Amino acid sequence: MKRIALILLLASAAAQAAPSPGGGDDLDKFIADKGLLVQLDQVRQSVADKASNLVVTAMGFLGVPYRRGGNNIETGFDCSGFVRAMFEQTVGLVLPRKAEQQAAATQSINRRELKPGDLVFFNTMRRAFSHVGIYVGDGKFIHAPKPGAEVRVEDMSMTYWARRFDGARRVAAAQSPDAAN
Repeated sequence: MKRIALILLLASAAAQAAPSPGGGDDLDKFIADKGLLVQLDQVRQSVADKASNLVVTAMGFLGVPYRRGGNNIETGFDCSGFVRAMFEQTVGLVLPRKAEQQAAATQSINRRELKPGDLVFFNTMRRAFSHVGIYVGDGKFIHAPKPGAEVRVEDMSMTYWARRFDGARRVAAAQSPDAAN
């Protein structure tokens, strides 16, 4: 992906350094000849596919019981164990174990920028980033909520969650093991 960005940057610089009478025709031809748009679309699709897979996989765990310190389907999940397991199974990325560590290891984003697969954090224990879930879209997230409950989807606009919202984070593409491809 870095290679594609570098090629696009160099192509843009070359086009600006030696403008052609036809405007962007040379640049357009260069991009088309090198197949850069196709590569860029493939990278975008790969990212979208991973987010979709993450959300679909997480939905497959609806109903799994909460268990403090739990990190697998056999024993159950706590919130950060659930997030960690989903990322490891679908993206091949091992996130830190605790919610606050996951927050520290990811990129802060504005709530308006949320996309499926992003992480959402809440202050549920009178400390920042004490709860985490995976954003699924449409203002909803999936998480392992508390003892006695099961993995479920909830609406972030519900008063309880809205008052405790701590921020949104994105797992940077550079953190993904195949980001260099």
